[in-house]
Amino acid sequence: MAVRLNEDKETVERIREGLKQKGGYCPCRLEKNEDNKCMCKEFRDQINDPDFEGYCHCMLYYKTKD
Repeated sequence: MAVRLNEDKETVERIREGLKQKGGYCPCRLEKNEDNKCMCKEFRDQINDPDFEGYCHCMLYYKTKD
């Protein structure tokens, strides 16, 4: 299992700028709560799922199974 940044540098730059503007909260979410603080709860749960492989909600991170 590995977690890496999206390979699309433009996407990474755009999401990181959104994170700065929202104080570390996911720019794709409306609510500012601990579940939406990057790395969000949804993706942390997906990281713990051995069968999940894919991107986080905002496409900043990618989790591989191997």
